[in-house]
Amino acid sequence: METDRETDTGVPDTTPDATEDETTALRRALREAPRKLWDASPDGTVAARLRELADWAESSPHADAPLDVYGDGVVAEVEERVAGALGFPAAAFFPTGTMAQQVALRCWAGRTGNPVVALHPLAHPEVHEDQALPTVSGLRTTHPTNAPRLPTADEVRDHPEPFGTLMLELPLRDAGFVLPTWDELVDVVDAARERDAVVHFDGARLWETPTRFGRELPEIAGLADSVYVSFYKSLGGMSGAALAGPEDLVAEARLWRHRYGGDVFQQYPAALSALRGLETELPRLPAYVAHARMAATVLREVFEEAGVGWFRVHPEQPHTHQFQVWLPYPPEALTAASLALAEEGTALFRRWFPAPAGGPPGVATTEVTISAPGLEWTADDVRTAARAFLGKLAR
Repeated sequence: METDRETDTGVPDTTPDATEDETTALRRALREAPRKLWDASPDGTVAARLRELADWAESSPHADAPLDVYGDGVVAEVEERVAGALGFPAAAFFPTGTMAQQVALRCWAGRTGNPVVALHPLAHPEVHEDQALPTVSGLRTTHPTNAPRLPTADEVRDHPEPFGTLMLELPLRDAGFVLPTWDELVDVVDAARERDAVVHFDGARLWETPTRFGRELPEIAGLADSVYVSFYKSLGGMSGAALAGPEDLVAEARLWRHRYGGDVFQQYPAALSALRGLETELPRLPAYVAHARMAATVLREVFEEAGVGWFRVHPEQPHTHQFQVWLPYPPEALTAASLALAEEGTALFRRWFPAPAGGPPGVATTEVTISAPGLEWTADDVRTAARAFLGKLAR
């Protein structure tokens, strides 16, 4: 199973037994389904996505903006917008979040004199980057906790190994898009400061966190020394990321971006899609979170009434607009049911995967996201779709 890359559907792009034809069929069905909980970029076609972006650009103040060259123009505007949104002095645009985060962590290692990064074993660099931190950046990692949640203040404070940077993934995607409470997050950051460590947020999905924390983005981001954010995960962008932080850190990050091959000649499509996400998707995220909580509740009720056996909707009340569903069936059967339902016009679930190592045997998992199309679904719509999905399994 390929687990080194995420797609903007929130799940890896292949399964052990999926053929190219099966993957194509599922994508086509998801793209053509008139009813879906979320609209993922791979669902579209090249021409349709380009038209959508061009139409938005024509109606925006950016229609007559000059094309960017090595990071000026619309790319510089994205950087300014991100710095302002997060309350930092500066930000740098990166073609990928993997590059942005590696650069941030190696810059902090140089400043602290300690190449050890404390993070969760389910964090993105540990699971999805093919050991890039030690291989490319010469950094070493240590884990304050193995529990499927962010570390506590005591775990950070009492961790036996010295570290220069504490990296917190907010939310922790592979544990179920989970977040601590606000007070817990503040305590964890304070514990790192007591150890003279800097704090970096892997905020690929930080945009989703204000509902859970009850705080605005600048206050959340302001707990950290630097923050990386993605444009394609929560904001529906084409690609790209940004690193925000102090001016001197961002200036050094630009040097490393060039050394890593990240100074792309022109990036205006990705930058425009990032601006579109900041302007259109970011204000909608609280509504997506509320709708995800409704959908999670209804799914749990349907599974209980159907007596499917062991199942899990995690978290029970989602912390963001994404959550996990676990069901006691083979992943191939569940994916086939997802495809059959989508071919009938309703995309409820997408691809399913075997439970991770250490998970219950005979159980498969998937991830559910709510975006603009899902806001049209009522509780009855979710209930009807979930019952129809289970009906496909009973055949």
